[in-house]
Amino acid sequence: MYDPCYTCRRRRVQCDQSEPPCKKCLKAGLECYDKRPLRWVKGVAIRGRLQGLTAKDASAASASAAPLDQSHRTPRKKSRKKIISSALVKKDCDNNTDVADNGPTVSLALESGPVSNLDRTSRYYLDYYNDQICKVFIVYDGEENPLRRLTSLAVNDPVLLKAVLALAARHRANSSYSFGNAAAGTSPGALQIHQDALAFKHQAIQGLTHALNDPTVSEQDTTVASIFLLIFLDLLESGRDKWNFHLEGAKRLITSSQLHELRAGRFQDPGRTVELIRKFIIKQIHVIETLGATFVRPNLLSGCTSLDDPASLLQETVQQSFIGCPEYLLHAVQCLSAYRDSMAEPQPPTSITSNTHMQDISSVLDLIQKFDCYLWASSLPESQNASPRYLGNLCKLAQSYKLGVLIYGQRVLDALHSVTTPQEELVSELIGAIDALRDDGRLLKCVLWPIFVAGLECRSRAQRDFLITSLENFWLDTNCLNVVNAAKALQSYWAKTDKQASSTQWIFDIGDLDHDWLFI
Repeated sequence: MYDPCYTCRRRRVQCDQSEPPCKKCLKAGLECYDKRPLRWVKGVAIRGRLQGLTAKDASAASASAAPLDQSHRTPRKKSRKKIISSALVKKDCDNNTDVADNGPTVSLALESGPVSNLDRTSRYYLDYYNDQICKVFIVYDGEENPLRRLTSLAVNDPVLLKAVLALAARHRANSSYSFGNAAAGTSPGALQIHQDALAFKHQAIQGLTHALNDPTVSEQDTTVASIFLLIFLDLLESGRDKWNFHLEGAKRLITSSQLHELRAGRFQDPGRTVELIRKFIIKQIHVIETLGATFVRPNLLSGCTSLDDPASLLQETVQQSFIGCPEYLLHAVQCLSAYRDSMAEPQPPTSITSNTHMQDISSVLDLIQKFDCYLWASSLPESQNASPRYLGNLCKLAQSYKLGVLIYGQRVLDALHSVTTPQEELVSELIGAIDALRDDGRLLKCVLWPIFVAGLECRSRAQRDFLITSLENFWLDTNCLNVVNAAKALQSYWAKTDKQASSTQWIFDIGDLDHDWLFI
């Protein structure tokens, strides 16, 4: 050999550089490695706060871990951190051992407790959930991320655990797809991950079926959380047809549990973790049913009924929010959707009622126009002492929703007047707001609803191309297949409207598509 062997360098002894094995390794009874070997470890890192966990030679574990090997890892973009399985450490191109980043991971207490009872595959996907999923479905990932707090409940609840693992496996499987070809990869590793996702989903739904048949178990917070995660799973799978059933089921369970506690007089403290998760789920259900109602058939959902105290909903924080849409604008969307739904009733409103509705909608639009995005952003708890860039980006996020709601509201008013008001200027402003967020993937992944509204209104080829590119960037940041379907739905809608002489009323027509879509 031309260079000292790795084993001797590691032992800090002078290698005789003879043919492998060298004489020093042979005499010491050690494996003589030319370079740093591939190693398997139990922990997230081989140094730092998780140092001390034992390691095994790669050959002992490579067969069982084949579906998770490097060739099927998630391709990363831009400056993203590498995904490293908690079970896998690889050798990089410089012969240095690559380790997990210092981001949030499964706590050491969990690692040595309930997690230690999980099989290798489950541990991998649980780690993947903490590292990847928890930052996809939140505006800004941080220490108070409610999705990550679910881990401590999931390791002690089999149904919630299967929902968590299904979410992670589906997101991992989607990484083998492309924006233009959302089909499962054909390599053995990709197929195995796809099968993992299906198996975990099947087990989660089976477990939920049994849980819902038990009145005591069905009222547990973990049961509601499991159903809630299935909504996110539907966004990853397609974003169509199943999310509304999960949404209605979660709402009924929450309402039933609240009524049961009220009648029984039980107001015990659930603990800080459970309380934070409860509030997060309730608020996100509020977001999903409000924005989800705009792109489906009128009256499809049971109604945007608040499940929590209104004052609590107004205590906003984007660090514990799914998409960061201001509550003020969500309330405006609720009002506008109610007026739209009233026009779809079998008995349409009378002329007197219509005039009243016109005045009310005009008042709502005036209030939306006066909404101060910068004041909202600077009033958030996490915005205290924040940088101007941070506040500016949050302001752009709010602006994109404000413009989208104005466009939606004007179309509801137009339906009552039976006119079509030109909105090219608002659409251009909205596209400009979306463009301003393109360099911040954390916020771009929050504006699918405004992007889709802009797509339904725009007519120029350049604007449409820009929006499709924005959707592709959204896909690269989230791996959610609902955004792929959003692009297809827009292209289908454009092909239809371009053949018509007059504009269609998309606030009704979009609900007549083949499926009930959730584009958020």
